Amino acid sequence: MVLKTARRLMVAIIGGTVVLFGLILVVTPGPAFIVIPAGLAILATEFAWAKHLLNKLKRKATALGNYVMPNRKNPTDPPPPPPEPL
Repeated sequence: MVLKTARRLMVAIIGGTVVLFGLILVVTPGPAFIVIPAGLAILATEFAWAKHLLNKLKRKATALGNYVMPNRKNPTDPPPPPPEPL
């Protein structure tokens, strides 16, 4: 019980620090769009609310990517059939 609580506390401290650093990077030059999801991923290992927030962020990023590049190929789609021989 003590080890589980200690682990959750360490994950909260490390993940919270990374997210806080990412929020600072929003207003200063830096890759906040990489650091904040990384911090949420650390927090999501122990906290359900962080996992929910990370999944929501992934859905929004996917929707934005589909809006910006609507004709890109999905890597899970099967390859097209080969062309007919002449």
